[in-house]
Amino acid sequence: MSLDPIPVPDALDGDRVDRALAFLTGWPRAAVQELIEEGAVTVDGRVVNKSHRLRAGTVIDLLAEPELDDDTPPAPDPTVAVDIRFEDADVAVVAKPAGLVVHPGAGHAGGTLVNGLLARFPGIECVGDPRRPGIVHRLDRDTSGLLAIARTARAYDSLVSQLAARTVEREYDVLVWGRLDSPRGLIDAPIGRSTARRTRMAVRSAGREARTGYRVVETFEAPVCSRLECHLETGRTHQIRVHLAAIGHPVVGDATYGGARDQLALDRPFLHAGTLGFLHPVGGERLRFREPLPRELSELLEHLTRDQ
Repeated sequence: MSLDPIPVPDALDGDRVDRALAFLTGWPRAAVQELIEEGAVTVDGRVVNKSHRLRAGTVIDLLAEPELDDDTPPAPDPTVAVDIRFEDADVAVVAKPAGLVVHPGAGHAGGTLVNGLLARFPGIECVGDPRRPGIVHRLDRDTSGLLAIARTARAYDSLVSQLAARTVEREYDVLVWGRLDSPRGLIDAPIGRSTARRTRMAVRSAGREARTGYRVVETFEAPVCSRLECHLETGRTHQIRVHLAAIGHPVVGDATYGGARDQLALDRPFLHAGTLGFLHPVGGERLRFREPLPRELSELLEHLTRDQ
């Protein structure tokens, strides 16, 4: 469909933007909500949340279209390996390798982590969104690391609430180009869909709030780059990659945001979700997990010359 501005008709005055936009476009409401979360929907030029109430005569602008999924529920696939780091009746923690898509979507009808999870935990098919059962947070296809999986509805509700309250601990091991000015810092810059290239995200004043903290772990002189520990205070699409590129230090190997360079041959971003911590959704005890770097990242570090 066209991405022309959409005037709000009188009949939708006072309606929620997600419900109204789903009605006006015919898109699934969940797909509309994802666009809103990414900052790709504005009302009179302002990014809004999904519960924003519209007024007749205001104008909705779309910076992107959703990648619409097939309505067919994902099927179990026992050939998709699932590396379990923890499991009980309510929750599981898995280690996702780079290259594995988390859930089915446009261009990825099968062979995803969700397909493997359904074979391992059949009961999750009714947990959360039926198109991505059990999934409460995601990692990009080429990012490796830890994910929490809800096995029950009560676990799903608890983990979603913890993520919204920003009490889930998520730390990433990252290698970036150059040396940062400060050993610690907080990047506080809104992120939304890029107006120039709609498959990318960008720092935009009209985007949604996004904050990434970092700490320099070590630096290297040949080539000049820095290893960081990054933690998320928010969870926007491509957040770490966009924020670090915005301050002039793109993630090594990240072809999308300027980090793919000949000095270091890496066919994926050096981005690994190494630490995950949360409260058990039923027992309440604090759980914390640490996943070491995969071989392709640890071996790359071994070939770098550390600063003296």
